[in-house]
Amino acid sequence: MSQHSHESTPFSQKTFPIILICDGVKGPANIGGIFRLAEAFGVQEIIFGNSRPDFSSARMKRTAREGHKRVAYTISEDLLHSCESLKQNGYSLLALEISKSSKPLQQFRKTGLRLALIVGNEQHGISEEILKTAETCLHIELFGENSSINVVNALAIALFSLTKN
Repeated sequence: MSQHSHESTPFSQKTFPIILICDGVKGPANIGGIFRLAEAFGVQEIIFGNSRPDFSSARMKRTAREGHKRVAYTISEDLLHSCESLKQNGYSLLALEISKSSKPLQQFRKTGLRLALIVGNEQHGISEEILKTAETCLHIELFGENSSINVVNALAIALFSLTKN
């Protein structure tokens, strides 16, 4: 048994009608990790809002492993308007946030094809204003004393779940 190289994997390329909305995500390693995951899981686009990511950061570029060159992204000057516009264009907005009304991720059943997944700031999560735009709020069931995990780790779990058959 031998390991495949990054250039020769047995996976076929595929794109999903998923847009990531990053509400206030700031850390260069997290931004890079988001690009890397978005590229790996065939995400259509990333929208950054309520922060100004440093796309020139060496740490971001290292972590992204060229994902920042392969995944379309925009910076929204008005994230609330961007969310409302996605809804008007047929996207189902999902928030990855634990709340009083959130449901476990594994119970979510895709009803529409077009999804916009919202993730939040490293310390404060998704802002109330943006959280209110979501049709569904999903959380990852955790079994330790911590009530949250890193935004990139949570996103990896969510994208795996949303893109599997």
